[in-house]
Amino acid sequence: MLKAVACTSAAALTLPLALLFPVAAGSNSSETTAAAGAPTVSAKNEIPSDYLRWYQDAAQTCPGLPWNVLAAIGSVESDHGRSQLPGIHSGVNSAGAGGPMQFLAATWATYGIDGDHDGRADRYNPADAIYGAAHYLCANGAGEGGKRLYNAIFRYNHADWYVRKVLAQAAKYAAAKAADVVATGHAGTAVRAALHWLGTPYSWGGGGPAGPSYGTAQGSGIKGFDCSGLTQHAWAKAGIRLPRIAADQFNAGPHIPRSRLQPGDLVFFATTPANPHTIHHVGIYLPQGRMIHAPHTGDVVRISRFAGNPYREREYAGATRPGPLQTHQT
Repeated sequence: MLKAVACTSAAALTLPLALLFPVAAGSNSSETTAAAGAPTVSAKNEIPSDYLRWYQDAAQTCPGLPWNVLAAIGSVESDHGRSQLPGIHSGVNSAGAGGPMQFLAATWATYGIDGDHDGRADRYNPADAIYGAAHYLCANGAGEGGKRLYNAIFRYNHADWYVRKVLAQAAKYAAAKAADVVATGHAGTAVRAALHWLGTPYSWGGGGPAGPSYGTAQGSGIKGFDCSGLTQHAWAKAGIRLPRIAADQFNAGPHIPRSRLQPGDLVFFATTPANPHTIHHVGIYLPQGRMIHAPHTGDVVRISRFAGNPYREREYAGATRPGPLQTHQT
């Protein structure tokens, strides 16, 4: 706007990418991103107080839009208005963008907002620019979360690296909500370990007990996690060794009925739910039908809702609860 694939089992690694990525892309179309929590210490230290208030207030104009995504865009675009680069305070940059949220004049004409109610919508006015950014993101579906949020950020600046950078910064700005960390003991340790990596890029074949790593194939140039790499790492921090592949983690058990799910349990998804060999995705359960997971290539570690999501509900294969008796080789 402003400047001119799924985690799989070992068996799926041999499938053509064209067969994998349509499924990955569709899998997130109805997932929602959890509402952002309170500002972290990092957010309070980095974001001027007036900007922080505008980000939070502007996000309220778009139900479902996390305030920290707005803040992350403001950070990337202008360091919250502190950058002295051309186009931030006056004029335009080489792409024709201006203001702290870097709007093109034509885009501003459509989406600009008088955020401070002074009678004019000015892209160089930070309040107006932030409210305008919220308006633009909302018009592109950001409030629906998941893939729609990703696509809305992509529309802001047409580059996957930009989306990953924004989401990673956003994860640093908002604290995990209390409901995400109610687990205790080994499960609590695993949940906190996973939450630590919010915003980390997905990397096919990446990650393990030691943390994020460079993956294989399309993940060879990306340091991060795939789905089972994240779960293996999180539970390793709790002293529990899990197998590397999602299907093997499911077979490690013990299996837990959905009605008894607790934070930290592993939830699994399969092409054919009754056949464990088709398991292709795993996440770490959080309250309210959510999970923290590494979704697919081009995405980042994040919290998504699987309960009520038609795609996830259709592929839900079961859950396990790792425990001290699991000492599988990594």
